[in-house]
Amino acid sequence: MQDMVKGQNVALASLSENAGSVMVGLGWSSPTGEGDADVSVLLLDADGKVRSDADFYFYNNLVAADGSVQLLGKVPTEDGEEDRISFDLTAVPADVDRIVVAASRYRGARFGELDDVRVTLADGSGEGLLRFAIDDADSVSAIIFGELYRRGEEWKFRAVGQGYASGLAGLATDFGVDIDDADADETVAAGDEAAAEDAAVDGVLADGPGAAPEAVPAAPAPQVVLEAVPAPRPPADEPVREKAAARPRTAKKKVTLPRKPAKALAENDSWKPARLFPVSALKSDRDREMRATSVLLSVMAQVPEFGRRLTAAFGAPAGRMETFTEVSLPHGDTPRRPDGVIRVERAGKLWTALVETKTNGNALKADQVQAYMDIAARRGYEAVITLSNDVALEGSPLVEVKIDKRRKHKVALWHLSWAEVAHQAQMLIRHEGVGNAAHAWLLHELLHYLQHENSGCHGFQNMGPAWVPVRNGIDDETLCQGDLRALEVVESWERLVRQVCLRLGGELGQKVLPVQRSRRGTEPQVRRSRLADQLCTDGRLQAELRIEGTPGVLALTADLRTGKLRTSIEIPAPEQGYPLSWAKRLVRQLAEAPADLHVETLVDSETGGPRGTLERLRPEPGDLLPKDSGVRITGFRLSLLKGMGSGRGSAETGFIRSVDDAVQRFYTSVVVHLDRGAQRRAAVRETVG
Repeated sequence: MQDMVKGQNVALASLSENAGSVMVGLGWSSPTGEGDADVSVLLLDADGKVRSDADFYFYNNLVAADGSVQLLGKVPTEDGEEDRISFDLTAVPADVDRIVVAASRYRGARFGELDDVRVTLADGSGEGLLRFAIDDADSVSAIIFGELYRRGEEWKFRAVGQGYASGLAGLATDFGVDIDDADADETVAAGDEAAAEDAAVDGVLADGPGAAPEAVPAAPAPQVVLEAVPAPRPPADEPVREKAAARPRTAKKKVTLPRKPAKALAENDSWKPARLFPVSALKSDRDREMRATSVLLSVMAQVPEFGRRLTAAFGAPAGRMETFTEVSLPHGDTPRRPDGVIRVERAGKLWTALVETKTNGNALKADQVQAYMDIAARRGYEAVITLSNDVALEGSPLVEVKIDKRRKHKVALWHLSWAEVAHQAQMLIRHEGVGNAAHAWLLHELLHYLQHENSGCHGFQNMGPAWVPVRNGIDDETLCQGDLRALEVVESWERLVRQVCLRLGGELGQKVLPVQRSRRGTEPQVRRSRLADQLCTDGRLQAELRIEGTPGVLALTADLRTGKLRTSIEIPAPEQGYPLSWAKRLVRQLAEAPADLHVETLVDSETGGPRGTLERLRPEPGDLLPKDSGVRITGFRLSLLKGMGSGRGSAETGFIRSVDDAVQRFYTSVVVHLDRGAQRRAAVRETVG
C-alpha cells in the first residue's frame, strides 16, 4: 500500500488493473471511544461546483441513482472505526470532472480531538492501494480528505487534507450546494432552543471555508410579523412551471418505530399463522443450508433495498439483481455446486459472486472455499461470499486461501454473518422503512425465519472448546500467560461483542460499535495476545460499546473468577449548576431503574468518591456528595451486576445468553433514561432559574 503526503497525486491505473471501481475508507480513532464524524461526497463539474443539489451525498442521500456513489456506513476497526464509500468510476457521468471526499463533525466537536485521521483506497477486489494520514487536523470541524479527478480517460487521486472551520454546511455551500435550514427554523419556532442548537451544529448554517479566518457571525435580524396574503393565480395562458427539486436537508431523518400488530383472529394461542418460509420440517444440516440460502437470496432479489444493503459493501454496483441456487460449475473432473450465485447487471456489465453457506455450528471448509475462489478467477467473477454463524475478525480470516498472484483477474473473498443479515433486515423494516408494504412483509417473514430455533441461522453461538479449560484454569490458578487457549477465548469474546452490537443496534435503530482502545498501528494479533495475557493474570474479559445518542460508553466486564457480569456507564458531571442538584436530578432520571443499581461518584482524588445502591440513595441523594467540599466531582458511574452463565453455548444457562441479557437489561432499564439533551436542558433551566 502506497503512503501519500499532502498534495501528492497518483494515477489509479498505475496501482491496479481493477480500478474501475474503488472503495474509499475514511477512518479515525478516539481516546475516549466517543469520537465520530459523518462522511460526505460532492460531484463537481469543470467549474468546481455541483451540477445540482443532488450531487451532494451525505447521511440523508446515500446512493446515486446510477450507482456511481454509495455511502456504505461505518464498520469497526481495531482502533476505532471506518466509514466506507464505494465508487463505480465507469458509471460517473461524463460532465463530472472531480469527486470530493470529505467528513464533518458536529455539536462543536473538532477533528483535532481524534487520532489517526486517515483515508485509504482499495480496488474492486478489496486490495489496499494507498493511504493518506492527516496529522494537522487541529480545530477544524470538516476536512476534505481527498479527491478523485479525471485526466483524459483515466482517474487519479489527490491527497488534499484541507480543513473547514464551518462544518458540513460551510463545506457544502462552498461548492454550490443550497442548504435547507428549515429544520432549525422550525425547531426555534417551537421554542426548543437546545434542540435547535443541535440541528444547527449538525450542519444547516454556512460560514465559509476553514482555510480563511472564521467570520464573525452577524447580529440577528429583527423579526417582522407579516400577514398572510393569498398567492396570485397565474394567467390561464401562462405555462405551468415545474416545481424545483428539493434542497438537501442536513438534519438527520427521524426514526419512526413500527406500529403494534393488529390483534390476531385466532381462537387460541395454539393457532400459528401460515408462514411464507416454513421451518418446522427442517431435519438435517443440509436441509437447513439449502433452505436458508434459497430464502435469503430470493428476498435479496425481490427487495432491492435489502439486496443493495448486503452487497454494496462487497463492491457490487447498483442494478438489476438476480439470484440462483442449484448451480453446477465445471472444476476439474468433478463439477462444483456452490450454494448460490448472485448476479447484478448494470449498463450491460455483470457483477457475479459465488455464495457458500453454513448453518448451525458448522464451520466453513477451506478446500471448498479455495475451489470456489479458483472457479471465480477462471470465469472472471468478482467475489466469493461465505455466510455462516461465525463472525470474521480483522486480521484473522475464517479460512485460509491461496491467491495466485500471476492471475490478472483478482477475486475478493468476503464473509457475512447470519447476525449481520438479521441486523440489516431489522434496520430496514423496524426503523428505516422500505419501498412498499409487500417488501416489508417479505422482510418480516425473513426475519421470523432467521430467528426461529429450527433455522440454524442464529449467529455466533459457541465460545469454543477452550472455554471450559480456561475457566477452570482461572478458578484453580493454573492458567499461565502464553497459553493459546486463552487467545482462543479472547477471539471468541471479540466475536460475541461484535454480535451483541449488531443485535442491540437492530433493536434500537442506532449505531452500536465496539470500542478498541489500543495504540495506533498495533497489529490485531499483538493486541489480542496482550488481552489474553491479561485474562490469565486477572481472570477478566472486558469490552466497551459506543451507542449513538448516549452520554457515555457502555463498559462490559466478565469476571471468570467470581462468575459475575458487570455492565456500567460513566456519565460526565454537568458543566453548570450545583453538585446537590446534579445528584437529585440523576436520582430522578433513574426513577424506574432497578433498586440494586450501583451509583458511584467520580472525583479528582485517588481516594475515590461515595457510592451506594439506588435503593439507599433515593431518599438521600445528598449521600452522593463527597464529605470534603474541596474535592471536584467529575461524573458518576452506574453499574449493574448479574450472574454469568457457565456453559460455552447460547442456551438459557450459557455464557452467550447471559451476556446478551445483561447488556439488554442495562440499556433498557438504565441507559435509556440518560437522555443527553434532557440533561443539558435541565442544567440550563436550573442555571437560568
